[in-house]
Amino acid sequence: MSPQDRHIRNVLKLFNAHGHRHDRYTLFSDCMELIAISISNSVDSRSRLEREARYLEIVGRYDRPAVEMFPQVFGEITMALEAGPGDVLGSIFTALEIHNKNRGQFFTPYPVCQMMAGVMLGSAEDARALIEAKGFVSAMEPACGAGAMVIALAEAMLAAEINYQRYLHVTAIDIDSRAVHMAYIQFALLHIPGHVIVGNSLSLETREHWFTPAHILGGWNGKLASRPRASERPRRAELGMPPGRSSPRTTAAEPTVSTIGAQLTLF
Repeated sequence: MSPQDRHIRNVLKLFNAHGHRHDRYTLFSDCMELIAISISNSVDSRSRLEREARYLEIVGRYDRPAVEMFPQVFGEITMALEAGPGDVLGSIFTALEIHNKNRGQFFTPYPVCQMMAGVMLGSAEDARALIEAKGFVSAMEPACGAGAMVIALAEAMLAAEINYQRYLHVTAIDIDSRAVHMAYIQFALLHIPGHVIVGNSLSLETREHWFTPAHILGGWNGKLASRPRASERPRRAELGMPPGRSSPRTTAAEPTVSTIGAQLTLF
């Protein structure tokens, strides 16, 4: 058993130990939100007060043993991703058998994501040429789930000896807030610069905005605001992206709905 699998097994044991006192679906969802809030509040001052209030509201629902379990889960997830990139939370979610079959909620197996990411990234030379021309690679994920496709893309860049922590920025959207919390946690722990949104990629409605520590600490609002306009870009085919509407500039203030324009790039 790999180190990552051992940590995943430890997380499953923790949830199973408390599943008889709490609804497993709700327990998992609340745990993901608490971890996401903990990460966000360490770097994102604009949302801190609101999210801290939400944190206390969730914690107030549980007894002490359950509350003490949450940081243990956080620690195991951190160690699992320290062992290597992978869709750790997607694996845990599926193993707990709490995915929503009625809504057709199934996460793409990580080996499939790895294959797709390799195809989209292309050769290391093409990726480096794009970075040299634009400064970084941007990826848009309109139905991110737990973030497996983005993680696979980061892993592919790493295999090509490209530092994704410096040269990749991701905008990821999902209609399910729990999926967004899962993706945000994994992106944060892998230090992927990203803007993760609870919203609808088709209607362009948004409800929550989560910025990873790598996004905030790396000054990505400024980098995105100063990127060339679509007409100035040397090419449109970013990671296999089809021709389409260009994304407007992002400001350092609250992100706008238009940041999820020009999506449908990874699926």
